[in-house]
Amino acid sequence: MCSCSFRYIQVLCVLAVVLLAGCEKREEGAPSTPSSSSSSSSSSSKTPDKSASEQMSSSPQSAQPETPQGPPPLPPLFKDIERRTFQFFWDTTNEANGMTPDRFPSRPFASIASIGFALTAYPIGVENGWISRRQAIDRTLVTLRFFRDAKMGPQKEGRTGYKGFYYHFLDMQDGTRRAPWVELSSVDTALLMLGVLFTQQYYDQDNASEKEIRELADMLYKRVEWPWLQKRPPLISMGWYPENGFISHDWNGCSEAMMVYILALGSPTHPIGAEAWPAWTADYDHCWGQFEGEVYISYAPQFWHQYTQAWLDLRGIRDDYMRARDMDYFENSRRATYAQRTYAIENPMKWKDYGEDVWGLTASDGPQRGMLEYNGEQREFRHYSARGAGLRDAFDDGTIAPTAAIASLAFAPEIVIPATQAMHERYGDFLYSSYGFLDAFNPSFNYDIPLKTGRLVPDKGWVASDYIGIDQGPILTMIANYRNGFVWERMKKSPYIREGLKRAGFTGGWLDEVEKKAEAGKAAGTKQDGDGKAVPKPDKQPESRAKPAAESK
Repeated sequence: MCSCSFRYIQVLCVLAVVLLAGCEKREEGAPSTPSSSSSSSSSSSKTPDKSASEQMSSSPQSAQPETPQGPPPLPPLFKDIERRTFQFFWDTTNEANGMTPDRFPSRPFASIASIGFALTAYPIGVENGWISRRQAIDRTLVTLRFFRDAKMGPQKEGRTGYKGFYYHFLDMQDGTRRAPWVELSSVDTALLMLGVLFTQQYYDQDNASEKEIRELADMLYKRVEWPWLQKRPPLISMGWYPENGFISHDWNGCSEAMMVYILALGSPTHPIGAEAWPAWTADYDHCWGQFEGEVYISYAPQFWHQYTQAWLDLRGIRDDYMRARDMDYFENSRRATYAQRTYAIENPMKWKDYGEDVWGLTASDGPQRGMLEYNGEQREFRHYSARGAGLRDAFDDGTIAPTAAIASLAFAPEIVIPATQAMHERYGDFLYSSYGFLDAFNPSFNYDIPLKTGRLVPDKGWVASDYIGIDQGPILTMIANYRNGFVWERMKKSPYIREGLKRAGFTGGWLDEVEKKAEAGKAAGTKQDGDGKAVPKPDKQPESRAKPAAESK
């Protein structure tokens, strides 16, 4: 009897051990999607190969273990896209002056917006082991020194910029204004400055080269005279020509220029008044409404939702406009992404190949401008143009741009990942090449006419021949943000970005957390960094100026 009882106890012990071991095992399903209501993004990691599923995994489910938790992990294809897209910026940039082409392989001129994305791309290359930190530092210093030393002024020729702003397109060799039709651009200067401020936060080591990067970035941002472009205050003009003066159109809320106002509000040297943000958001009502079952600020081209958020994490922080609608800009962009997909599924214009996994309208190349017959009716086709599905500025000629979907990865990974894979599988033979996805394709365009750019593929339609920097940049940056918040986390440390957001009326989430930590540090008498951590006092006084290039090397 005692022997049987002892064996029974042994069996119970073994079963208990097995059950406990099973409880410790975690489900390997995907973790939860980045939430727009969360107070902060996933924390940054020194191991960029970790996917969002590894970065944001949650505790095991007991009630419904079959339900996936969180964003889906990225398939290997995305690492290949990252590497190829990074190589676009690394290979095509002029290493003598940092000029990155607007497009390649036609490579007609540099784009200051492309340069902003290139400055952001180099650290992504470092973190992935594709280039060394020293290589990235050298290329970054070449770029920032060029803009520091570039000739500035109101002259029509031989100048790179004026009043701290830069011309949209620059000569690849000497970095001066490309042609008389090129404007001094406020929005493209903003894209450049976001890249510049990112370098200030990434290169944080205590050595002469990285100190110089931080000082140059600070100087370039501080010398932008934002109020000068307020020809019709409080809004900011799109730009200026030395021949004709200020452009007659201002940036309003149904456009991509949110970053312009945040940067202008955050400037410590040339800030604009806080009244500019309510003036900017006043135009939202023209775009607010329901489209394809989603209620959101429905500006049609997808790049509106991508450019600012390539650098700034807008999850969980809200301005007055979004507070009144109980959502944030990240959620707004998630809805826009779903609306684009639903539009493609419904395919009201009956374009070829549109569907559940083939969608994405934004500014991109196209086959040619003109009216042509399609399915028995005249349709307008365009070359380079903004395309989109929504309540405002909508245009669709059957041209799909991969960047519209792929750079929306952080917003809606569950629909972006299948779309990316489908485009690669169905069209990769002619659409996917040395630097990832070519800019656009149009399966419906099979007309034997002269093309502005690109080529016709038999039975497949038109495909672009170029990669475009401002479409490549969001792809690379948003994949990095999806993996571990790489760019977002560093930009949160920028006091200028936080000041711009605060002056625009943003509160909540990570912004409040950082500010509380900073206030706690002030009360304790310690200087705080962007994470609210105490910054140690230097052993000696910092140098009063950046070292010359020869000394830095």
